[in-house]
Amino acid sequence: MLGAGAVAGLGLVAASAAPAAAAQQQGSSRTRTHIVLLGTSGGPRQFADYGGPEERSGTASALVVGDRYYLIDAGEGVLRQLTRAGLGAVKATGRDPLAQLAGVFITHLHSDHVVDVPNLISLGLFNGLGRPERPVPLIGPGDRGILPPLYGDGAEPPVVNPEAPTPGTRAMVEHLIAAYATDYNDRARDNRLPVPHQLVDARDIQLPVGIGADPNTNPHPAMEPFAVFEDELVRVTATLVQHAPVFPAFAFRFDTEDGSVVFSGDTGPSENLVRLARGANVLVHEVIAPAGIAKLYPEPRSPEDEATYQHVLRSHTPLEEVGPIAERAGVDTLVLNHLAPATLPRRAFAAGGKGFSGRTIVGEDLMVLNVGG
Repeated sequence: MLGAGAVAGLGLVAASAAPAAAAQQQGSSRTRTHIVLLGTSGGPRQFADYGGPEERSGTASALVVGDRYYLIDAGEGVLRQLTRAGLGAVKATGRDPLAQLAGVFITHLHSDHVVDVPNLISLGLFNGLGRPERPVPLIGPGDRGILPPLYGDGAEPPVVNPEAPTPGTRAMVEHLIAAYATDYNDRARDNRLPVPHQLVDARDIQLPVGIGADPNTNPHPAMEPFAVFEDELVRVTATLVQHAPVFPAFAFRFDTEDGSVVFSGDTGPSENLVRLARGANVLVHEVIAPAGIAKLYPEPRSPEDEATYQHVLRSHTPLEEVGPIAERAGVDTLVLNHLAPATLPRRAFAAGGKGFSGRTIVGEDLMVLNVGG
């Protein structure tokens, strides 16, 4: 698919800080391969005090390659954002934002990354999703296999779905389709529409044998990147990242003829990620502002707030550490994404470029970043 050395040394030719709507008006401002940051908010919390142009939708990104695009995560509002970005057939017909969707890649199964998977499947019936002869692959983590450990004091919470408490991507999609069966059967029998099993091919990522990963004791072992998908336009590799107690949590690298792009997913500092991103043109990396997180959970904290606060600190990457990660990876451009707290202005994340000699961009919803030229 890719010629030898095709992606080596290719730089980011252009990175537009204008929203996608502006890029549409410019016509030629998008190169063949480009990134659209659909939603740049970190976490599931909704805020009443967003305001202004920096309001952020749930986390999701699209990598466009030629006449197709690949979706990375499906946070709140992703279908609306795909439409606003003019993806799919929207620019040509005003409809069908999913018409050119060639794959969905889920970094991990936290709600803020998968909450709109049901919308992609259900509303996809009317928005150009897939074809029975070519269903869209939906690829993500497999079954965790064991419940995470308990932290803190208090009574043990009840287990949700004790017969299968940690379903992976494939089982999650099967459960969602079963939950919406009334709608799907009604529309299939009334309108002769296909059913979701014909349009979506849900797959669990299988970890390489022998890496020693364990959900509770070793969720982030040192490892080499491994292949999870390939077609004629992209080769996708993955690695485990540090987002414990979530397991598995992945970062993805997309190699194309025009360049390479890495999406970190949610992670604390990770040498696996550095290895995956080495020499890439663009690293789209999550980040938190610790001072802002502390304001969200002011002292004295309840036990529940303290547990959440500690989880955020230990399983995400602080501003002062993301730049050195990009420097060690040797990438050309660092894009800060999954910003938390999401209500902070862009300038609050500017320090994320310290320690990095390349170009740093603070992400905005619908920002377009060109790769190659």
